[in-house]
Amino acid sequence: MRCPCGCGQRIELPLLDEANPHWRLRIDKEGRPTLSPSIWLRDGCRSHFFVRAGRVIWVW
Repeated sequence: MRCPCGCGQRIELPLLDEANPHWRLRIDKEGRPTLSPSIWLRDGCRSHFFVRAGRVIWVW
């Protein structure tokens, strides 16, 4: 995915349980994704956000 702040940074999130760290992806009945835990970019724009039911929720 690309960073939702608009900087264009490519974000890769491992979903395999064997990866460390890894994220969990759930899709609701309407097809909207939820990712956990939050996504926190340590470099570049340093965005920190959650994806819940297809919406970006910023951590300020």
